[in-house]
Amino acid sequence: MTISTAVLGDYWPGIQLYYPPVKYAPSLGIYEDLESAALRFKKHAHLTNAHTLLFDLEDGCRQKALSRDLLRQELPNLARDDVAVAVRINPFRTEEYDKDLQMLRDLADHIDVVMLAKAGEAYGAAEIRDLSAWLAGIAGDITIQPIIEHPKSLKIAPDIMQYPTVKHVVFGIHDFSKAMGIQITPHHWTEELKFFLNQILFEARIAGKGVIGGVEVLIGQAVMPEKFLEPHDIRRWLDLHGDDESRVVFRHACEEAALGLTGKQVIHPGHIHLCKVAYTPSPTAVKRSVAILKAAVEADALLGGAIKFEGEMLDPPMFGKALQVLLRAHALRALAQDETDFALNVLGLLPAQVIRENWPYGAIL
Repeated sequence: MTISTAVLGDYWPGIQLYYPPVKYAPSLGIYEDLESAALRFKKHAHLTNAHTLLFDLEDGCRQKALSRDLLRQELPNLARDDVAVAVRINPFRTEEYDKDLQMLRDLADHIDVVMLAKAGEAYGAAEIRDLSAWLAGIAGDITIQPIIEHPKSLKIAPDIMQYPTVKHVVFGIHDFSKAMGIQITPHHWTEELKFFLNQILFEARIAGKGVIGGVEVLIGQAVMPEKFLEPHDIRRWLDLHGDDESRVVFRHACEEAALGLTGKQVIHPGHIHLCKVAYTPSPTAVKRSVAILKAAVEADALLGGAIKFEGEMLDPPMFGKALQVLLRAHALRALAQDETDFALNVLGLLPAQVIRENWPYGAIL
């Protein structure tokens, strides 16, 4: 069977950096003006190593009108080859929401994702339906990432996820815990909200959607250099140079990645690489997965049978996990072209149902 890259689906949200369009300057005791915000935008937004730049116009934004003016001025000049642009808009049918939509209309060619705050809390899944229809009228390729921030939203999660414009949903841990009356802590929130995250993951997996993880609030001083990619190098850096905050953020990101989450939001540039290496399969993991799949193909065991590999007995479910490592690396823009071609060749050897079982994020065969 000939497989096209469409079966891989779009790139994942990955590490999403919250970028305040216009922010408060504590040293001056005032908010930025348009000129100073534009200078900061050119200095930092253009050079980010995050997968997604997330411009917040909702809770984290006090100067909303000025922030919209800044985005109108600067987004058309932002190169978007390797970074997606997302805008977090205000809750459905509020006054600020309508102003956000006007900005989206003006910048439709420069925005990839609309993140809807408080999704479904006021009007249910109809919010996603109406926003999807509106976006179709201005730009058919903009997707929606609803933020699940309330038990009402979690209850209707399957309805929210039914729309093709929704590829990923966000778990808004801080608003969600507030609505539930749960006191979460910066060090242990993954355990404290585990029950609800598992509910979202369950519904998302059935719907073939991704889930974006929670925002960390711990900000330390240590920043890991981007040259560290392998697990042993990362562990050594954390032991020798990391602080408590970086160790906690990395641990949480590893827990989320192990659960199959497709992205994570961060509020500090120092968290970007730390979370990227937690979410992205390492070069060694990719190499090992390629070797497993080559051995499975050579033994004609891909669809049935078992092989011994480096002291382990592996069968088709293990081959599927090795394939998922390659596809995850591709979705996070970390797979070389020859390895992508190899993954596509392996997919071509599998029945359509098996492909859907292993990778529900791409085109339906």
